[in-house]
Amino acid sequence: MPGKRSRCSFSRLEVILIVCLVLMISLTVALLVLHFLTKNTHGKWSYPSPSKPSAPGGAQGRIEIRGAQVEVSRSLLSCHHQLCTAPLLQMGYANPDQVGGGLLSRLYSRAFIVAEPQGSRRVVFVSADIGMVSQRVRLEVLKQLRSKYGELYRQDNVILSGTHTHSGPAGYFQYTLFWITSKGLVQPALSSIVNGIVKSIDIAHENMKRGRLFINRGTVENSQINRSPFSYLANPASERKRYSSNTDKEMVLLKMVDEDGHELGLISWFAVHPVSMNNSNHLVNSDNVGYASYLFEQEKNKGMLPGEGSFVAAFASSNLGDVSPNTRGPFCANTGESCDNPQSTCPVGGAAMCMAKGPGSDMFESTRIIGQNIYLKAKELYEKASQEVTGPLSSAHQWVNMSDVSVELNATHTVQTCKPALGHSFAAGTIDGVGAFNFTQGSVEGDPFWDQIRDQLLGEPSNKTKACHKPKPILFNTGEMTRPHPWHPDIVDVQIAAIGSLAILAVPGEFTTMSGRRLREAVQREFDSHGAPGMNVVIAGLCNVYTHYITTYEEYQLQRYEAASTIYGPHTLSAYIQLYRGLAKAIALNGTQELSPGPEPPFFNVTSLTLLPSLSAESAPANKTFGDVLEEVRQEYREVRREVAEVTFVGANPRNSAENATEHNFLTVERYSNISSSWRVVLNDASWDTRFYWSKGSRGQSNVTIEWHIPAGTEPGVYRLRYFGHYKKRVTLFSVISVPFEGSSSAFQITAP
Repeated sequence: MPGKRSRCSFSRLEVILIVCLVLMISLTVALLVLHFLTKNTHGKWSYPSPSKPSAPGGAQGRIEIRGAQVEVSRSLLSCHHQLCTAPLLQMGYANPDQVGGGLLSRLYSRAFIVAEPQGSRRVVFVSADIGMVSQRVRLEVLKQLRSKYGELYRQDNVILSGTHTHSGPAGYFQYTLFWITSKGLVQPALSSIVNGIVKSIDIAHENMKRGRLFINRGTVENSQINRSPFSYLANPASERKRYSSNTDKEMVLLKMVDEDGHELGLISWFAVHPVSMNNSNHLVNSDNVGYASYLFEQEKNKGMLPGEGSFVAAFASSNLGDVSPNTRGPFCANTGESCDNPQSTCPVGGAAMCMAKGPGSDMFESTRIIGQNIYLKAKELYEKASQEVTGPLSSAHQWVNMSDVSVELNATHTVQTCKPALGHSFAAGTIDGVGAFNFTQGSVEGDPFWDQIRDQLLGEPSNKTKACHKPKPILFNTGEMTRPHPWHPDIVDVQIAAIGSLAILAVPGEFTTMSGRRLREAVQREFDSHGAPGMNVVIAGLCNVYTHYITTYEEYQLQRYEAASTIYGPHTLSAYIQLYRGLAKAIALNGTQELSPGPEPPFFNVTSLTLLPSLSAESAPANKTFGDVLEEVRQEYREVRREVAEVTFVGANPRNSAENATEHNFLTVERYSNISSSWRVVLNDASWDTRFYWSKGSRGQSNVTIEWHIPAGTEPGVYRLRYFGHYKKRVTLFSVISVPFEGSSSAFQITAP
C-alpha cells in the first residue's frame, strides 16, 4: 500500500552502518557546539538594510528601456581551484563520499546589467555555476556592492541565481543543516564564490554601453523527464489536461546586442536538473547547462580559450524541482528492470538500487547530449529573436518570515505555513541520487527506529509542528533546532525584477513543474488585472537563499522526495503565490515604494568552522621532484579514433594553488608552431575535452593525471601537456610556504587519418 514501509530486520552490516551514522552525527554536532562555547552563541547581528531610495532615483520608478545601457560579463568563481581537492565535499547530492578529486570544467559567474540611459535605475541578474545561492553568499555580495557603489545595487534590484550544478563546491552556508554534509562553513569556498560574483558585476559595471534586448521562446525536446510522475498525477486532471507534458519544455531566451547590432550575450531559462553527472562523479564541473554555455561562448568567441572573449551565454535555472535530464528513466542497477513505481524501489536492494539513466552510455556522454540539445535550441531562438523588449524597468523585494505566513485560500479559509522540517522521504533521495538505509520515497508514516534516534540526538518535534506538516512524518525538525545556530532559514527573499515586458521571478528554491506553472499564471493574471498586460513571466530558480523544494498541495500529500523537502509545510506554494502576486501588483501600479521591506535576515558571527584538514608540508618520491613525469604520453595518436593522451606527474594538493593564484591554470594543451618556433596554448583546464585528476597518496605525496580526450577534427601536429601547481614546503617548525612548480609531458604527434 502506498506510503507503507515493510518492517524488515537489519543485517549486521546495516547495524554497523547505522551505528557509524549515529556516531558521525553525534561527533559533528558535538564539535559544532564546542566550537561555539568559546563564542557568543547569541552572536548574530541583523544585516543592515539599505535605506529605501526616494523617487525618482530608485529602481521602483518606471522608465522606458529602449536604447538602455546593457552590459554582460563573466568571471571565474575562483573556488574552482580548491574544489579539485579532497576532502572538500561537492554540493547537491549530500553524499559524504562525493569529495572533489579533479576538474572537468571551470565554474563561472555571469553577470548582466540593464540600466536606464540616464540615472541610476538598473537591474542586475547573475547566473553562477554553483548548486544554489545561499543566504550568506547573498548578504556578503550585497555588503561588498554597497561598499563600492553605495545605493546603486541593492537587495531589490540584484538577483543572484545558481545554475544548480551538483558538481560544485559545498561549505558556503550559514545554517547548521548544511554544515553536516559540507564539513562546516569553509571560508575559502565562501570567499571565492562571493568574490567571483562581485568581480563579474564589477566588470559589467565598468563596461556599460547602449544596447537593445530581444526575447524569444521555443520548445526543447528529448532533454528531460518528470522524475516524480506519480506526484504530478496527483494534481487535478482538469489542470493537467491543459498541458501536453508533465514537464515544462519551453525555453525563454533574452538576447542582448549593442546599438550597432554587435552581439553581447544571452540569458536562457529552461527547467532541467543539472545532474547528468551523477553522485559517483568527483570532478568539479558545471554539468549540462554549463556545457551549453561552453558551446555557445566558444562559437561566438572564435579563436579564444574558454572564459575569454566578450560574448557571455548564461543558461539559468527555472522550475526544475521534479525535472531530470536522465531521459531513459529509473532502472534497478542490479537487475536492469524498471523501478518506475510510486516508491522508486527495486525487488532486490530496495530504493538504493533504483537509479535513473541518461541518454548516453556514461555520465560524460549524457552531459554532452543534454547540453548540446539545450545549446542548439538556444542558438535557434537567438538567431530568430525579433521581439524587442521595451517598457518600464522596475524591481520589488521583500524579506518574509516563511515560518509564519497567513495564507487566504478563499473568503472563508485561512491557513498557515510551518516552521521548517524535513520528512522521512528526504533521506530517500531521488532517482537522480539515491539516499541510504531503508528510507523510501512516498513515506507518510514515520519509522520508530529512526524517530527514536532523532528524539535522542536532536529532540522530538513539537505537536504543533507535527500537526502543521501533516501528512509529512518529520525526520528532522529543523525549525525547532537552534544550536549552534538555526538549522534552516526563517527569513526568505521574495523578489521580482521587471525589464520591460519581461518579469523575472527570483524564487528561493526548487519549484516543481506544476508549482511553477501556478506561480507564473498567478503573477501573469496579477499584471493583467492591474494595467500591465502581455508580460513574459519567467521563473529564475535557486535565487538568494536556499529553501529546498516547493510542491503543489496535491503533490505534498504523496510525500515523495520533493514533498518531504518542502520545508514550510503543505501550503508553501500558496504562500509564495500570495507574496509574488503582491510584488507584481506593486510593480504594475508603480507602488513598490509602499512595500514593507519585512524582517531582515540574520548574519551569524561565523567566520570559519570546518572539519576540513589544514594543508601541511608535502613531499615528492625519492629521486623525484614536483612536476616530474611518472607515466609518459605515447609518441603518437590518431585523431579519428578519439584517443586519450594521458600523463601522470608528481603532484601536490590543488588547494595550494587556490591560495596563491585566482586565475591559475592547472593544465594546458599546447601545439608547436613551426612558423614561430614556439608553443601555443590551444586548450586549458576549462576546455571540455581536458580532465584533471588529483589522487592523494601516503607520507604527504600525491599524483596528478592529465587527460586530453582528442576530438575528431583536431589539427594534426606536435603537442604537449603541461601541469602547473604549488606545493607546501616547511621552512620552520611552525611555518610552511607555497612554492610554484610546473611539469611537461614529452612532445607527441597527432596524425591525420
